[in-house]
Amino acid sequence: MTKKTITVEQIGSPIRRPEVQRKTLIGLGLNKMHRRRTLEDTPAVRGMIRAVQHLVRVVDEK
Repeated sequence: MTKKTITVEQIGSPIRRPEVQRKTLIGLGLNKMHRRRTLEDTPAVRGMIRAVQHLVRVVDEK
């Protein structure tokens, strides 16, 4: 059985954003513009994406 994954790309800058949003991006493995990460699709990851949805874009879901 293969685990579901989700690929996110950072599209917004963390400059002048609250510290909690910056730390959420780092937790997702993102900290520079246009960087992409493929992560396991879990409720925790979904919540982190929702918290910084204005700074990231979901590229694809598998």
